[in-house]
Amino acid sequence: MNKSISKKNSADQTIAPGAEELPAIEVIRQALDTHHPAIALACSFSAEDIVVLDMMMKVNRQARVFALDTGRLDEETYEVADAIRQRWEIDIEWFFPDKEDVEKMIRTRGVYSFRHSIENRQECCRIRKVEPLRRALDGLTAWITGLRRDQAVTRNRLTQFETDPGHGNIIKVNPIANWTLQEVWDHVQAHELPYNRLYRQRYTQIGCEPCTTSVRPGEDPRAGRWRWEAPEQKECGLHNHGSGI
Repeated sequence: MNKSISKKNSADQTIAPGAEELPAIEVIRQALDTHHPAIALACSFSAEDIVVLDMMMKVNRQARVFALDTGRLDEETYEVADAIRQRWEIDIEWFFPDKEDVEKMIRTRGVYSFRHSIENRQECCRIRKVEPLRRALDGLTAWITGLRRDQAVTRNRLTQFETDPGHGNIIKVNPIANWTLQEVWDHVQAHELPYNRLYRQRYTQIGCEPCTTSVRPGEDPRAGRWRWEAPEQKECGLHNHGSGI
């Protein structure tokens, strides 16, 4: 699809006015009405993503969902992915890292290179996440996330609608940007949604198995990701925030 001539392009102002005040399901409705089928949810199988997916299915059962299989996900993540597939009878569009890039990285740097430096960790994220995301977004005019502002200091300026300069200025839609964690779990429980059983083991983030741990009482919810790094460094490169529109 040629993004420069599509009528569903990033300059479409039908989704911009008053966006921050919109309920999440209305954000989703406007985004899907404007961009479907050239829009998809990036699903990591977090509680947030499943809440967004639940609302998407209420708006349009043909809405698209994709996921990145980094090759290092927890078994519990695959379990909830299958539960989602069965509940909504959807086909999840899986994307995988380039085999040769993974082999070269492991052969030259080792299987735990990401623990040795931020540069190594970012290289691993680039190969396993960022590059597959680029392929997943190819041809889309918008994508949807389950990001929230209070998840991390790196996300406190998040808006419900953003432009994504890292991916050709397509629209990035964050319907629950202004939700609290309590609101997420209230929705999960009220609608009896499937969720990753790692949450029962004090996990607050869902990511790659060797890079994600449980969180101790009193710790920041983001503490379980890349424990060896400072809070302001804890992003994998998937979400380099653009400008609000």
